[in-house]
Amino acid sequence: MGTKLQVKDKSESGKPIKIAPFRKEIRKTTPHKHNNYFEILYLSQGNGYHYIDSRKFEVAPPVMYFIRKDKVHYWELESEPDGFVIIIKKAFIEESLDSELKSLFTQISRESCIFIKDSATTNMLFELLTATNKKEGKYAFHITEGLLKALLAHVLEDVEPLTGKTAVSANLYQSFLSLLDAEQTVKNKVHYYAEKLSTSPQNLNAACRKAVNQSSEDVLSEFIISEAKRLLLYTDNTIAEISFLLDFNDPSHFVKYFKRKTGQTPLSFRKNG
Repeated sequence: MGTKLQVKDKSESGKPIKIAPFRKEIRKTTPHKHNNYFEILYLSQGNGYHYIDSRKFEVAPPVMYFIRKDKVHYWELESEPDGFVIIIKKAFIEESLDSELKSLFTQISRESCIFIKDSATTNMLFELLTATNKKEGKYAFHITEGLLKALLAHVLEDVEPLTGKTAVSANLYQSFLSLLDAEQTVKNKVHYYAEKLSTSPQNLNAACRKAVNQSSEDVLSEFIISEAKRLLLYTDNTIAEISFLLDFNDPSHFVKYFKRKTGQTPLSFRKNG
């Protein structure tokens, strides 16, 4: 019998957003998902590893991680961490009238990990957000909106765009993942990515088999489904628009593909999210 995946809820009842210091006692956690919220994790101190789905990230502060509700993650930290956690419920985004904040949130939802260049400004914004989150005044929500908008914009400035050439490294599998993350549009074709990586589809498939015992088609499929879930949860794009963004010529093909992979239709996934 398999072990049921743990689902954690660290949000506060009745509050659409929670900002708090990262718990220093955390070292190792079991793989888990979050209960209906988006989590931003910032570490200014600590070392070890952070796993998000099948990706392994070395903890090298200052660094920020972004955990969508469809992601599985866990920690293997080797020293005392320090930093902050932001938990954002769907209600916060729905209540906000700031379209630019929503656009920044959509952009940040594409990321898993960003290494921070200006830690002083990042720390200051987190401290201000933490202090504001404790207030109950009539303008507290608007102050939080403004500070969160400043934080997301500040962090997105540190995202370095990758190209096919700069993504190539000694590890072909990791290069494949980096290229998938770097591309603005998804191509549902392994041979497209093999060509971008200056290799053959057979070599790319062999590299994926060796790294994670999955075919390159399965790795690409996982990425497409993950991107589909992100677009369904964090954008207002229609099902048809999402299908075209993910390189499906016919929306009905995308719906069948998504249901075959997840057990539910895109619309039901969006409604339940």
